[in-house]
Amino acid sequence: MMADTQSGQLDKSNQTIKTVHSFQENEKNMTSYQNWRYEIDGDHIMWLVIDRKDSNVNSLNREVMMEFNEILDDIASQPSITGVVISSAKSSSFIAGADIEQFVSLKDEGEAFELVRYAQTVFDKLAALKIPTVAAIKGFCLGGGLELVLACRYRIAENGPKTVIGAPEVKLGLHPGWGGTIRLPNLIGARSGLRMNVTGTPVDAKLAQKIGLVDVSVPERQLMRAARYYVLNKPKPQQPPFLDKILSLKAVRPWIAKLFYKALSNKKVQRRYYPAPYATIDNWVEFGTVGDRAMVQEAKSISQLMMTETSRNLVRLFFLQTRMKAQAKGVKFSVEHVHVAGAGTMGGDIAAWCVLQGMRVTLQDRTPEIIAPAIKRAHALFKKKCKEPRLVQAALDRLIPDVEGIGVSKADIVIEAISEDVAIKQAFYKAIEPKLKKNAILATNTSSLPLETLSQVLKQPGRLVGLHFFNPVAMMQLVEVVKGENTDEKIIAQATVFVRALDKLPLQVKSSPGFLINRVLMPYLMEAMHLLDEGFTAEDIDKAAVDIGMPMGPVTLADTVGLDVCLAVADILAGHYGETVSEKLRALAKKGNVGAKSGQGFYVWKKGKKVQHASPELSNPAMVKEIQDRLMLRMLNESRACLREGVIDDADLLDAGMIFGTGFAPFKGGPMHYAQRLGISHVVERLVELQKKYGERFAPDEGWLAQVKEEMRESDEELV
Repeated sequence: MMADTQSGQLDKSNQTIKTVHSFQENEKNMTSYQNWRYEIDGDHIMWLVIDRKDSNVNSLNREVMMEFNEILDDIASQPSITGVVISSAKSSSFIAGADIEQFVSLKDEGEAFELVRYAQTVFDKLAALKIPTVAAIKGFCLGGGLELVLACRYRIAENGPKTVIGAPEVKLGLHPGWGGTIRLPNLIGARSGLRMNVTGTPVDAKLAQKIGLVDVSVPERQLMRAARYYVLNKPKPQQPPFLDKILSLKAVRPWIAKLFYKALSNKKVQRRYYPAPYATIDNWVEFGTVGDRAMVQEAKSISQLMMTETSRNLVRLFFLQTRMKAQAKGVKFSVEHVHVAGAGTMGGDIAAWCVLQGMRVTLQDRTPEIIAPAIKRAHALFKKKCKEPRLVQAALDRLIPDVEGIGVSKADIVIEAISEDVAIKQAFYKAIEPKLKKNAILATNTSSLPLETLSQVLKQPGRLVGLHFFNPVAMMQLVEVVKGENTDEKIIAQATVFVRALDKLPLQVKSSPGFLINRVLMPYLMEAMHLLDEGFTAEDIDKAAVDIGMPMGPVTLADTVGLDVCLAVADILAGHYGETVSEKLRALAKKGNVGAKSGQGFYVWKKGKKVQHASPELSNPAMVKEIQDRLMLRMLNESRACLREGVIDDADLLDAGMIFGTGFAPFKGGPMHYAQRLGISHVVERLVELQKKYGERFAPDEGWLAQVKEEMRESDEELV
């Protein structure tokens, strides 16, 4: 960390340090490559700028790395250069990481190893330079970008809200592979370094300075001046805490590893499904962070992980997420004022989230007393997210209680989140429609009611769109953008843009009972209810689901969502699709034992946490497999029906929606991708078996049968 005396010198640097040239103004004086350019100033400092061509963000592919390698060779051959400062020409980012596209085409571990080792040797050249090297970080610096700056002697970060530094490779089923598993623990210590690599959790500039990841964080106006200071003054580089040097000793490493293994287990991260974080720890224990053996092992390890089904599926999910973010790109629609009607859990939390994104929100309900709990929850969220008191207060100032509904006439979008009752919603629409701005959007957060029914009372039914948020709003990424038969295409596009402005993932779905997520999820939950009625314990059912990779079991999920909510949605969907609703579910909901929020459901809950009771595990593997098949195949079958009916445009988007909306095991790639891997013929055969044993709810959807016939036809054509 930068010493106080150094900080003082930096503050006085206006008088003693030359002004850095503006690269934008002096581009003509710079030596340019395709993706890099540099200028050497009067102090013989090279100001090296990464600016990947034809891209809004910097990412590192082979071409970028080959140019960087050439530049490093040039630097090493010029003894007159006194230091190097690396910065970015992109407005919002330093380096976003490696170009993930290059991973997709890798054929085997050998090809992957070659790619990784090349990048490692380039960064080794950077680390070996005898002159000071400084990374001037502004915006997000992730993955391969972090590994590049770790190879520099010093790191300076702009302390604005957009600067985020981290190693998110674990989210792709990988670990850092260009030196990150070695250099990060060596810089900030084993505890912090392993934690960042294993969890993928990024840090902001201030926290990065606190843990020693950057030498200093400064305002943007001082970024280049600080970089020059470090080149000219050559302060002592960062060192890890002394305790971490002890913890990194070979004899001690296995004991530290046990703590990390336990933390992963507590978070239900299973080695067989998510091997990357375990490989990170295993490599550290066996090879440490010193010498070529550790670096080569890192390359071997990530090369193996790149070929796993988990990584392939998570990389696919990354591209699906990118596709969802790009929906309605180019559509112009900005929202300054949001009016939310309904201050219950969903309405209040939607309002708070809109405020966090900088919007002004009026929150309406019948009385101030009803609105008050929503304001209290919002205050807690603002304190958690904003941290600084002035920012918390500014957020609270943008959240305005509005019993009279005055905000309706000022809002760019009105979000209705009132009772899931057609008559109540329609009465509200009739009352507010004359007050709406000409181009305002009217959105409903209904979880299951068709828009065609709700819009019948509107004079302009085309302005009604569904925006189905999921609970808890602050954590769930997905929002279903529901298209009714009458909804204008322009409104759909604008609603999609609004969802992106909330930093959520929009999923356009057709208006039909349950839309996509609830419709697919409900058979899964109802099958769990059938299993309970047959005498299986909640623990047995949940464990079977978790063992196959679901983030939580269906019974726990039902308790978490609320049994009253589950029952209401189940009754609606049962009327359309013929599902039998569990009497046990109905009885608990009638008693008010609705799950976590009441303290009692299928489980006992205290302070929002499930009370675990020891119970004998189901020891029959065949029966466990039967439970898993019944749960998963109900979900897969309903997914195929939604695809056949056009509820969702394609299988890829369906998979993404179920992963981001329900937590469907990401490493399986989503329901349709998982079904494809199992084999469609196998899925159909198993459904027929279950249909004979348990009834028509397992009847294979006709979409499967059509798919099997198509695959057989294509196979016959190939033989010919």
